[in-house]
Amino acid sequence: MPADEPLVLGIETSCDETGVGIVRGSTLLVDAVASSVDEHARFGGVVPEVASRAHLEAMVPTVQRACAQAGVALGDLDAVAVTAGPGLAGALMVGVASAKALALGLGVPLYGVNHLAAHVAVDALEHGPLPEPAVALLVSGGHSSLLRVDDVTAQVEPLGQTLDDAAGEAFDKVARLLGLGFPGGPLVDRAARDGDPAAIAFPRGLSTGRDLARHPYDFSFSGLKTAVARWVEQRRAAGEDVPVADVAASFQEAVVDVLTRKAVAACAEQGVGTLLVGGGVAANSRLRVLAEQRAAAAGVAVRVPRPGLCTDNGAMVAALGSLLLARGRRPSDLDLPADSSLPVTEVLV
Repeated sequence: MPADEPLVLGIETSCDETGVGIVRGSTLLVDAVASSVDEHARFGGVVPEVASRAHLEAMVPTVQRACAQAGVALGDLDAVAVTAGPGLAGALMVGVASAKALALGLGVPLYGVNHLAAHVAVDALEHGPLPEPAVALLVSGGHSSLLRVDDVTAQVEPLGQTLDDAAGEAFDKVARLLGLGFPGGPLVDRAARDGDPAAIAFPRGLSTGRDLARHPYDFSFSGLKTAVARWVEQRRAAGEDVPVADVAASFQEAVVDVLTRKAVAACAEQGVGTLLVGGGVAANSRLRVLAEQRAAAAGVAVRVPRPGLCTDNGAMVAALGSLLLARGRRPSDLDLPADSSLPVTEVLV
């Protein structure tokens, strides 16, 4: 790790995680996270105002902890990067304001970056330089997207996205329906390990006939969520027990079947040999296995960061900031806005 490589601090506050990461070049020094998930659990989902207040309380101590763990001082930084969008407006504002203060006070460049592009860039910290082009499947509580990435610092093309619920959102709703708790992703994954994924034939949205022809790379999970709810309600109305493990496994299989099938098809049709999977749902054990199997059968290489780098974190923002700095991209201005609906095509604000 050359000492002359740039030292970049990244701030992520798009949802309920206050993430601060520090990288030197392409080497991760620290990934500090303060989560407010416990404060949202009693509501069964993220409450924007609660998240914003939690970010305010956690920001300074998380920055201090990250610097201490990395063994660096704020004065050593060469740049500051921050998620400028998409995400929850109030939560984003906390991160953007904090990053502006740091960059101004330290006299270093500020990079306002796209949350989705950062999920792609983080893989470079674990597996080395990103192959370009690549297809990225990003799945989380707020996003389910297929992207063609020719240059993660400048050229990201949307191929498809969810038309309603994101995959992670569907996991949360089904987990609540089954009484598993929040956040739903890891809880459904755990319950599914004891279930039969073929026990219940839940629907696969936009995957056949005209729907597939019109939306080859788009996703829809609202109908699946409703199908699970109706199946469970019918069992309960009949006085029968709900086989939680089988429901969880069958639901999970329906989600990952569509995600992986469309992702591998996109690679083949785009002539791209690498599939990158990121976002919180990329930590799902079944998604990782099925993506590997289907990609191998199609001659496509799969790259998935370790689970801790799949969920929202500051390391991914620092990673993208470091790439932007290395490639000479123009920094953001200090009037950088927080944009809750920032399009993925806008990598750097």
